Amino acid sequence: MARRISNEGSIADVLKQFIDKNNLQSGIDKISVEDAWKSLMGNGVNSYTKEVVLKGTTLYVSLTSAVLREELSYGKQKIIKMVNEEIGKEVIKEVILR
Repeated sequence: MARRISNEGSIADVLKQFIDKNNLQSGIDKISVEDAWKSLMGNGVNSYTKEVVLKGTTLYVSLTSAVLREELSYGKQKIIKMVNEEIGKEVIKEVILR
């Protein structure tokens, strides 16, 4: 009987290799950013949020309230910092509120 060569590794390592090999990291980042936005902003902001989209390193957030959009525009750098910290890596470099 032939013996198999041991290819044992941790699940984290195997998943990382799979993600890298299949170029899935950008899709995972998009989902992570959407989840981070929902958890960080709370129900008040989320009720006025229509769409959260990550394109490259820019986060586009569509809001239904002009007042909220103006208020959030003063804290763009803080939003970038909070979302990047929540994700655990620097994904966002710019936020555009529309």
